[in-house]
Amino acid sequence: MAFRILIFLLLIFASSARATVVLVYHHVSDKTPKSTSITPAQFKLHLQYFKDNGFKVIPLNTMVDSLKAKQPLEDKTLVITFDDGYSDILYNGHPLLTEYGYPYTLFINPETVPKSSGAYLDWAQIKQMADDGVLIANHGLRHDSLIKTPKGIDAATWLEQKLDELAAAEQVIADKVGQSWQYFALPYGEYTPQAQQKLEQLGFAVFTQQSGPVGASTDLTAIPRFPASMPYDRLGPLKDKLNSVAFNVSKKSQRAMTIVPFGEQPNKTVEIELIDFYPNMLSCFIAGAGIAEISWQGRERFTMNFDAKFKPGRNRSNCTAPSISKPGRFYWYSRPWFVPKEDGTWYTN
Repeated sequence: MAFRILIFLLLIFASSARATVVLVYHHVSDKTPKSTSITPAQFKLHLQYFKDNGFKVIPLNTMVDSLKAKQPLEDKTLVITFDDGYSDILYNGHPLLTEYGYPYTLFINPETVPKSSGAYLDWAQIKQMADDGVLIANHGLRHDSLIKTPKGIDAATWLEQKLDELAAAEQVIADKVGQSWQYFALPYGEYTPQAQQKLEQLGFAVFTQQSGPVGASTDLTAIPRFPASMPYDRLGPLKDKLNSVAFNVSKKSQRAMTIVPFGEQPNKTVEIELIDFYPNMLSCFIAGAGIAEISWQGRERFTMNFDAKFKPGRNRSNCTAPSISKPGRFYWYSRPWFVPKEDGTWYTN
């Protein structure tokens, strides 16, 4: 009887330890800024690693449709995305992806698309890629942050302006390439719970730049993506990310306040389902603060304890724990915090 119970529990754990990992790239070039680039040679190494190690690369819409329908995600599946519409994606990335037969998504800012090709793709090139099966999706009209309000404009008004522009960008993409997925990659990965609520009402699936895999409980208004450009392009560290699985985190925690006034402490509490990992094995690393002390409140809530004050800019925590049912694989959850400068103005990008 005990053996049967053990097998039953392991089956439950295994069913929960599933995830799709979304990767975000920008440039595929050895001549562009390193912080947003991967060389063509290294990109090919990524693609070959996916093939050699049993990863299935799926279209973005397959994953989103499963999330919307609350269907289980297929384990060891990957989604490849690119932000910003650089021409080297077509010249250097597209041929490799075609060679491997891997689908991918391109998030663009329609207002930055030039009339003739240069550093950015033009509409003829984007249409060519769309005709080749590439999903073309929305990165905002002008790559403006949703949270960095200019002087003289309040946050609510600024958000409404950006959402109006988002709708306009979606229409331009539909007119130019015949696609309208209502997928939105957040410029700079910056958002607030208020933005999440509005975007949900508009029917958008929203993609961030915070790390983490996608699981059954992932909020459609804050879908994480692992950066895979330099310095995160090395295969050693990337392997753990590709094999990561998603914690079951509550929607409330996934919509916690992201803006932290200068000198103040953020919301450090996470509501989470304690399944397939041991609570004493949970570890949270806070950028700029190191390893946080973890205190549990019951079995469904923990707090990250640290005293360091955040510097202005984009900050985040990464929480991980080894899976019981899948040795060698780790659960992963990241929470972002955006901190303005001491005078209340925003940091530069």
